[in-house]
Amino acid sequence: MKILGIIPARGGSKRLPGKNIKVLDGRPLIAWTIEAALQSRVIDGIVVSTDDPAIAKVATQYGGIVPGLRPEHLATDTATSVDVVLHALDEYEAVHGAVDGVMLLQPTSPFRSAESIRRAVSLFRVDVSRPVVSVCAASSHPAWCFRLQGDSMEPVLGWEHLSRRSQDLEPAYTLDGSIYLVAPSVLRAQRRFVCPGTVPLVIADSFESLDIDTPEDWDVALRSLDQRAATLSSDLPGVGGKT
Repeated sequence: MKILGIIPARGGSKRLPGKNIKVLDGRPLIAWTIEAALQSRVIDGIVVSTDDPAIAKVATQYGGIVPGLRPEHLATDTATSVDVVLHALDEYEAVHGAVDGVMLLQPTSPFRSAESIRRAVSLFRVDVSRPVVSVCAASSHPAWCFRLQGDSMEPVLGWEHLSRRSQDLEPAYTLDGSIYLVAPSVLRAQRRFVCPGTVPLVIADSFESLDIDTPEDWDVALRSLDQRAATLSSDLPGVGGKT
């Protein structure tokens, strides 16, 4: 099975300038995603779609493929991920032939693992007509979400769910944005990554689901890396009291 990985990395970022090549723990942000894709060994080509020569240079240094800079009309705030992916997919297939699946890997999810990428491909192999999308447990259950009705508020799921204990509620999940895998024919027909029949790839480790779009997100990522490093260090023999 031939899987194409596409990493969209636009140069302009208003909330966190230069985020895609901003150095996170010794590596540019985009390098984390390129390296995870390479380490998975299930991605045949890793195309980086960018309008920025600086991003293109960094991406190439870390093993990404940059066939050319993204057209101007796909480098605006209004350009959609679907349009960007389809453009990169069309260009790749024109040169390298058809692929069985296209995987969108956003560089703002640097901690998604190679193992999760492999799991996504394994799920996709079962039925390529069904997209596979990563999800994580919702931080706020929809039973506790409200819509505003004039000067009042209404529970989205109704009042009967609001009084239930959290442990009695059906688990709820949300897209974590780290992995989208779909057959080219489905993406071209549906023009979306999530559609009826989509297979969930549940990401249990909240570390993998971290998404970086703001300075606050960046600070959370740094703290999470420190905490992860401290945990791994304490688990080593002879460290932190363990032998």
